[in-house]
Amino acid sequence: MWVARRVLSSVAHSRQHAGHPGLFRRPRPGSLPEMELRYLQCTCCWRSRIPVAGIESLNASISTPCEEDDNNEERDAPLDACYTSEQRDAILRLLNNASVAELAGVKLLRGRKSVNIVDYRSKHGPFKTLESVVNVPLLKHKSAVVVFASILNPVKKEKKVRIQLAKFIRPEVDRSWLEDANSIVSLVCATNRIAWAHMGRGMTVMDWQHLDCPNFLKGTYMASAYLNDVSAVVSLLPSADFYIIEKPSISVQNTALFPVMAHMRTVEAMLFALLEPRNFPQDTNIPPRVLNMMRTAVGRHFGLMVGESRTSGAQTVRRLMTESVTQKMPRINFPPELLVKYRNWFQMSVKRGGGEELCDALLQAVAFYELLTESSA
Repeated sequence: MWVARRVLSSVAHSRQHAGHPGLFRRPRPGSLPEMELRYLQCTCCWRSRIPVAGIESLNASISTPCEEDDNNEERDAPLDACYTSEQRDAILRLLNNASVAELAGVKLLRGRKSVNIVDYRSKHGPFKTLESVVNVPLLKHKSAVVVFASILNPVKKEKKVRIQLAKFIRPEVDRSWLEDANSIVSLVCATNRIAWAHMGRGMTVMDWQHLDCPNFLKGTYMASAYLNDVSAVVSLLPSADFYIIEKPSISVQNTALFPVMAHMRTVEAMLFALLEPRNFPQDTNIPPRVLNMMRTAVGRHFGLMVGESRTSGAQTVRRLMTESVTQKMPRINFPPELLVKYRNWFQMSVKRGGGEELCDALLQAVAFYELLTESSA
């Protein structure tokens, strides 16, 4: 019975495909290819046939010529025709005026793409059409559509600064005290110098300098020698509502850095003692004037962290100095004398003593105000 059924099935299939020469047997007109069996002639004996399904032609049969034409027309249509004039103006306004950091906030523009946009418009001028954006390296048609949609409908991310405010400031103080401050002095201690930046509430740099301390890490940590150097710095510090001292992130488990950690803690303790009023009242309504700010929090705010290590902030400071001159509403304002004084200090090819400490002091002051403002919003 099984043999007879197999013979009848073979005869039926041979009649069904009769008259169609060639190695691949085609199905009858009007039938779906996946429902029809195809055969390959066996190359060993040339008598047996191996049935194969027409799965590979399923998509080609389902997609009609009209649909293919529609897809081609949609792909070939200029991008400007897909948006209104108001939408085009909004997209081009952002792409032509935003900085690299602002472009990085748009979906798909992080990393090299935002840099390519700024480089392209500096060489070829501002974008006049949406279609010209496709000429930017790494930005193709599909990516550009996603970018335009993200510009028109930005996704508002939840601000995580609210829960971070109590983490990067020590000791914890009421937020209203910090918001009422008119100016702060940001201090960063190094192995042989102390740098500081005096910044006002309006994000204006009023003082920015450093002082070498020759007695640091010399001998056996003589208290009198340390006191002389730290007192010399304190005598130069301007008056401010708060003094923010950087809290270094040196692990106590790293025994090789224990001398450096002991040095940092010594300088930090002396700054706290000299800057805080000696007869501090016991009234809880008066906040402390000297605070600690975590170094890692500043690094995360500016994107300077690589793992648990913080990289140099010189490039960020150079960008802030450039924006203060080229933009109408810069992130921070520099007096002309400070720009002239430090314009060549933070070049990669120039090594100057105190450059990194100056960068860290300035970035700490900027991060303090920005994180405070965002957390209060």
